[in-house]
Amino acid sequence: MNIEHEKLKTGRSKTRLTEQNEQPVKPEESRWDLNLYIVGQTPKAVTAINNLKIICEERLKGKFQIKVIDLLKNPQSAHDDQIVAVPTLVRKLPLPEMNIIGDLSNKERVLAGLGLLEHNESALT
Repeated sequence: MNIEHEKLKTGRSKTRLTEQNEQPVKPEESRWDLNLYIVGQTPKAVTAINNLKIICEERLKGKFQIKVIDLLKNPQSAHDDQIVAVPTLVRKLPLPEMNIIGDLSNKERVLAGLGLLEHNESALT
């Protein structure tokens, strides 16, 4: 299975798995800018931060920047960036922009959502 990106009315993309021969993004060829939106230091927020760091260190090897945005401190960001649930991870670069909602504990779903799922990895098992 592969990943297909569908453009939504908001200008963001929705990720879905398809049978097409679309290639995942190659992390070694791209710079990764990731924004993680949280509300305070809740257990879910802390889990999401830790899970994201682990995935980035394993897959992106120094070619990533994580910006954690606490909506308690900066509530306008939720409106500006159309965040409707937290935690939400937004892949700003490489384009297209992608959103993943949740604590990022399902590694395969996160990899698929980021476009990092390799062909030999099973998707959404």
